[in-house]
Amino acid sequence: LCWRAGEPWMQEVVVPDDLDWSLTGLDRVRSTEEWVRLGVTGREANLWPGFQASVLLPMGRHGPAFLTYPNFRIYFEWNQSLVYVTTAAYFGTRIMGASVYDAGNPDRGLSGEQIQDMQLRLTSMGYDVGNADGILGAKTRAAVQAEQVRLGLPADAWPTQDLLNRL
Repeated sequence: LCWRAGEPWMQEVVVPDDLDWSLTGLDRVRSTEEWVRLGVTGREANLWPGFQASVLLPMGRHGPAFLTYPNFRIYFEWNQSLVYVTTAAYFGTRIMGASVYDAGNPDRGLSGEQIQDMQLRLTSMGYDVGNADGILGAKTRAAVQAEQVRLGLPADAWPTQDLLNRL
């Protein structure tokens, strides 16, 4: 992969409340036209047509929402942390004139200790979450989303106290 000048990397979006949340995450890619059919709209501008993209919900379905385009993945060559990459990409959108994102009203996150507890529980259930280090990484998010689906919860990959209690 290489950076493609003149192409987008990340865009803030508005997602409908009835979206199938299991379609979200960096590993779930759809065309921008398909996202529009599913009700996803750009907060300040239309989605870029003709691109493959993923809906990123860094703080779950009640927090900010972004559409990530192929250039977004280039950031991971510099740092593997989703928080770092999202922050750097968002900063780039601000430099280009985007407004401050809509923080929404996200569900309360878990502490590092609680995430580590969740990781241990998920590991005992057969999930590969990597190290039980209390860091919400890609493998932990994938396992959280799979368990949310299994339990009939909104599958936004955001670990909550309710999910921890159910595990």
